[in-house]
Amino acid sequence: MTTIFNDPSEFCDDQLAGFVDLYADRLREVAGGVVALRSGEPQVAVVVGGGSGHYPAFAGLVGPGLATGAVVGNVFTSPSAAQVYSVAKAAHQGRGVILAFGNYAGDVMNFGIAARRLNAEGIDTRVVLVTDDIASAPDVDRRRGIAGDFTVFKTMGAAAAAGLDIHEVERVGRAANDSTRTLGVAFSGCTMPGASEPLFSVPAGHLGLGLGIHGEPGIRDEPLPTARALAGTLVSSVLGQAPAGAGNRIGVILNGLGATKYEELFLLWGAIAPMLRERGHRIVDPEVGELVTSLDMGGCSLTVFWLTDELEEYWSADAYTPAYRKQRAPLQSLDTAGPEPVADVVHPERVPDAGSAARELARTVLAGLRRASATLEDHENELGAIDAVAGDGDHGRGMVKGASAALAAAEAVAGTAGAGWMLRVAGSAWAARAGGTSGVLWGAALEAAGRALPDEADAFHRQDLERAVCSFARAIEELGGASLGDKTLLDALLPFAGALSSSLSETMDPAQAWCEASEVATRRAASTAELRPRVGRARPLAEKSLGTPDAGATSMALILTAVARDPEVLATLGTRETVK
Repeated sequence: MTTIFNDPSEFCDDQLAGFVDLYADRLREVAGGVVALRSGEPQVAVVVGGGSGHYPAFAGLVGPGLATGAVVGNVFTSPSAAQVYSVAKAAHQGRGVILAFGNYAGDVMNFGIAARRLNAEGIDTRVVLVTDDIASAPDVDRRRGIAGDFTVFKTMGAAAAAGLDIHEVERVGRAANDSTRTLGVAFSGCTMPGASEPLFSVPAGHLGLGLGIHGEPGIRDEPLPTARALAGTLVSSVLGQAPAGAGNRIGVILNGLGATKYEELFLLWGAIAPMLRERGHRIVDPEVGELVTSLDMGGCSLTVFWLTDELEEYWSADAYTPAYRKQRAPLQSLDTAGPEPVADVVHPERVPDAGSAARELARTVLAGLRRASATLEDHENELGAIDAVAGDGDHGRGMVKGASAALAAAEAVAGTAGAGWMLRVAGSAWAARAGGTSGVLWGAALEAAGRALPDEADAFHRQDLERAVCSFARAIEELGGASLGDKTLLDALLPFAGALSSSLSETMDPAQAWCEASEVATRRAASTAELRPRVGRARPLAEKSLGTPDAGATSMALILTAVARDPEVLATLGTRETVK
């Protein structure tokens, strides 16, 4: 929702005033929009525009190497003919004006009226429509313009900056439009300033395929896919609309529509780029980010721009605007070869020889890690919700990531490594992949437990199990600096370790001892709901956390209980008497 405004009806003017003040060193406001400050030789004026709400389009693209001026209409509304005329007159440098905009009825009429008036006054004025949206109509000439606006504006701006005359700049712009195709998807609607409801909505768990940048209807709603599946839809759909005679060099834009995070776009690009290359395309100067947005709409679009030698020259040319800057010179001096990649290994050492007892116990460790990983996946959302009460809500995701990495590392050495080495490898992987406080603590604890189980031992006894658990707990105490009662994972772990030690000293079967100790951990984890955190990020929100158990203690108890219920672990600890 758009929440920062004074009078919603004045939103456009108010935001433009702030924008102009910020960039007064490179542009100035005129009636209807903004124009770039002049420098160098006169050039063809490329004037772009449309409604507000699409920043960086349109005012953010005014500057050397791109647009000469931008007409700024009200939110999602075509600027008036008078506004277009005013900006074009101010931008004109004696070599003619080209008006460029998306193919929308209001824009076509108002820009057209202004063009006729300018031509009548002797100012050579041309119009270049952008028609890149493949979802909006089967007929190319009737399609609307969305993120493909940028490829057309960029190439025409570069051509004008290179000194081409108006005939050539217009030709370049039309060629760019003919070579550009876009498809967009929306995950959520956009909300006008002052409105309480979005202009449109997308059903929960779905996306709108082919929606326009004002919320115009798309082709259909579809269940929300994975990033790879979405990439496949975008790539196949856009490439399927390639212009006749298209080559294999392409400029590409993965455009965010306003509320989609850059990290999400980067992730999606990681799926899109290989698909484009696998189809034989060479990607030239790709752009991933926000170039043509729609207020707070959640969504993105993929634009493919098929290049010729000429279009590539202008696509790659330098530009400097408030929202877009490109400079080739610094990149040309970089060593693209770079250093040799570092192998991604947790423990580069050779797996040490292990006795039969250590390899037998390693099977128990592996079974426990499998059970822990599966349990955390089952409870990921629950753990995240608990953590979100007084934290950042990432505990579930971090634990799943760490456990799955530890399991993969353990599986890689299964059959050759002993239990001690397997735990050390698993701990290193957990810490390396999970990150965060819990990742560091779990990684260090697993490694400490591993060092307590020498792989050269002929047999393992109940005191070895007790020593490994105590080493695990001690590592967390020392590294985390917390104590019992601080509302951390120690409030489940330390009671577990104490109960296990007591039961083993009474010669109880190790499997039964673990089961009973895990019940203690579960009860103590639940009781953390009544504690106030005294360390960590939750401490400033101590009162807020009352009534909610600690996420770390909860996940610890879940893991200890799941391991206790694993048939393979119980069989190994009990019937086989691996630990005597």
